[in-house]
Amino acid sequence: MTVAVVWETYFGKANAEPGLQVTRKIWDDMRQCTGYVNHEIIADADREGHVLVISHWTGRVAAEAANNRYASHPNAVLANKLAREPRIRWFGVPADINEAGSENAA
Repeated sequence: MTVAVVWETYFGKANAEPGLQVTRKIWDDMRQCTGYVNHEIIADADREGHVLVISHWTGRVAAEAANNRYASHPNAVLANKLAREPRIRWFGVPADINEAGSENAA
């Protein structure tokens, strides 16, 4: 089962564009990592400089390994410097399965 890794960053208005640019660079790099499946970058329409990334990995171990290897990369360091608040990361698993076990039941 794949896992989702959600990254939430608030760059603030002053760093909105450079923050989004470095986020795109980071996730372009992630495509080369073992276990990477896909990602989506979402810019908050109401709070400039607020960015959410939802990524999918083949497992938590692969996602953790990529994060650990990339943590000292210049793009990751820059993202941390541009962020007004510490970046938030959490892991998730699909939760849209009903009691009978079928997905997306109405």
